[in-house]
Amino acid sequence: MRSPAIKQTNTHSFSKTLAKDWDRNKWKYILMVPVIVYLILFCYKPMYGLIMAFQNFKISRGISGSAWADPWYKWFENFITDPYFPRIIKNTFTLSGLTILFSFPAPIILALLINEVKNKVFKRSVQTITYMPYFISMVVLCGMINVYCKQDGLFSQIAVALGGTAQNYLASPDYFRTIYVLSDIWQKIGWDSIIYLAAISAIDQEQYEAARVDGANRFQQMLRITLPGLVPIIMILLILRLGGILNVGYEKVLLLYNPSTYDVADVISTYTYRLSFPTSGTPMYSKSTAIGLFNTLVNVVFLVTTNAISKRTTQSSVF
Repeated sequence: MRSPAIKQTNTHSFSKTLAKDWDRNKWKYILMVPVIVYLILFCYKPMYGLIMAFQNFKISRGISGSAWADPWYKWFENFITDPYFPRIIKNTFTLSGLTILFSFPAPIILALLINEVKNKVFKRSVQTITYMPYFISMVVLCGMINVYCKQDGLFSQIAVALGGTAQNYLASPDYFRTIYVLSDIWQKIGWDSIIYLAAISAIDQEQYEAARVDGANRFQQMLRITLPGLVPIIMILLILRLGGILNVGYEKVLLLYNPSTYDVADVISTYTYRLSFPTSGTPMYSKSTAIGLFNTLVNVVFLVTTNAISKRTTQSSVF
């Protein structure tokens, strides 16, 4: 057992080290204060509201005055036995899976293609054109899609010119997912490619010079040097994407879907939105909170699992 003198010496040494570190980095600590305050107010404090998932929450009584649910898992059970549960789970995984399958590789491919372009003017023009859609507001973007997909919209006119028939594409369940994924690629491909272009620029150029000496062409250099150099950042971003697999952006779905496409478009986030803000009836805040907590727990499981698999197979991981 340590003597009081040793403990006092260790405490004094720690205090001295802390004071020295503060003198050296005090402005960094001061700059961290607004971020810490933001995280506490908007990320950690709202977590208190998770209590509603275990209550029969009444807005007139508040969290502290509402009665506890009996049993405690009442709203989780209510969600799992909900007749809409299979539909929204299927749609959430399908939309998220299609987005990852097609939208995730798109910026990687674009970054590889841009990197191979030697004409600086053309390269900058392509980058600017592909970046621009990202800065369009989601409301404006969905408004454009709604206009283009109308019965007399641009897409219908193109279809008629090619011998097809005019129709409202957003009212058809057959086209909703295609429109959602393609518009996601169009909006984010340029912006997301910035990360990969930055990673490519960090690759040691001597590797390319050695490969050229050995007779490797540009495609072989891309296959054997550029892609392996991108694997760590690709895996980290893929882990983060899979960690939010159930977080399908409700704003876009909410602005694009309608009752005729609920069967293929209704996801967890839009369902909880309708529970919290119903057009008629009483809001079900406890159930929507329970669904949100369920959503988060599933995402955490995916995050931890994919991180462990990536760490074991590629030695790249988030933690």
